[in-house]
Amino acid sequence: MTLLREAIGDSLRRARLAQHRTLREVSTSARVSLGYLSEVERGRKEASSELLAAICEALDVPLSRVLWDVSTIMAGADGSAPREPALTEPMAEPVAEPVPAEPSATASAQADVDARIGIAEDTRIVIPAPRAEMLVLVKGM
Repeated sequence: MTLLREAIGDSLRRARLAQHRTLREVSTSARVSLGYLSEVERGRKEASSELLAAICEALDVPLSRVLWDVSTIMAGADGSAPREPALTEPMAEPVAEPVPAEPSATASAQADVDARIGIAEDTRIVIPAPRAEMLVLVKGM
């Protein structure tokens, strides 16, 4: 069984190593002791939400990305990794979005762009959820 603190530590370590940064650099930037950060990365210590936020800020990685990565690790460890629905499974009904009373200036500008490039007003763009493979956190340029 994978513990939550171990999954968090794995995710943070992968993010740090992907940036080719040392524990010392990140601990200094996050204002966390080097030893404590090492313990968190090894899954030996439970990090508070404030500490996680400081480490993520030092790594320039959104906390939500780390938590997504952790949920993927935990789902894989439980054997309940998210999967693509089979072709024979019924698709979920789409949820209707509320229509704003008055379109904003931004919405009308977007509608103008959509009309110029030939996108119908009722078109929805669907981006599939990531697959269950492990996510690699990389610092953006």
